Amino acid sequence: MIALTRTNVLSLSIPERIQLVTDIWDTIAEVPEEVDLSEEQKAELDRRLEAYNRNPSEGSPWSLVKERIRKGH
Repeated sequence: MIALTRTNVLSLSIPERIQLVTDIWDTIAEVPEEVDLSEEQKAELDRRLEAYNRNPSEGSPWSLVKERIRKGH
């Protein structure tokens, strides 16, 4: 395994770095019980979930957001 250093990361293109962050985040999301959230973070997540439940058609699906990010828009 290659060590993940700042130099290694900076040698990647922006799309590759975004993919790296996505891959890392996916490994964290696999074990949500190990992620400690502050009370403020929990309250914000509750607020966002409530807003979504009030109007689920508002906003964009993750697949479209991710595609826009990857294209740089």
